[in-house]
Amino acid sequence: MANNNSDMSEKQVYSTGEAADICKISQQTIIRCFDKGKLKGFRVPGSRFRRIPRDELIRFMRENDIPTEQLEGSRKRLLIVDDDEQIRELFVDVLSGDDRFVIKTASTGYDAGLLTEQFKPDLMILDYMLPDINGNVVCKTVRDNPNVANMKTIIVSGVADQGEVQQLMNAGADAFIKKPFSIDDLLNRVSQLLGV
Repeated sequence: MANNNSDMSEKQVYSTGEAADICKISQQTIIRCFDKGKLKGFRVPGSRFRRIPRDELIRFMRENDIPTEQLEGSRKRLLIVDDDEQIRELFVDVLSGDDRFVIKTASTGYDAGLLTEQFKPDLMILDYMLPDINGNVVCKTVRDNPNVANMKTIIVSGVADQGEVQQLMNAGADAFIKKPFSIDDLLNRVSQLLGV
């Protein structure tokens, strides 16, 4: 049976029966949600079969508080966004040794936006001063995107004053850490926000 589960997590498109097994609800419920547009997908041409893409099934599961571990595994996805290569490397060195996390990095707000769509991070560690846009713009853009609405964001900066910190929190940041910071403090904050 374990083999079957790992096969399921590798698939990109699911039948309504497979989606029902993963969500632990009846196939009829999946079909009803599909037919009402609550679960998007497509019909197989020339048949009555419905198919649900992986990303859409994950979105549906998150929206309805259905655990996604069977599809995503239990590791949390972290996106590190900083234009300073040494800081990115530091984060990767510290966090990649922790088997609770999968890490990706970006050096610009533009790349952060692309990776947010593709990687769907659980948490983003975001530098406030990026070469192309500021962290509060990234924060607001992310908060307006329903696909990553549950993602947590930690802003790190050495230059933000108290007024800017408040603007960042208003833009949707979940936490602010001032540079230079202690790695232990950062790890504690990541663990708190992700509940791991």
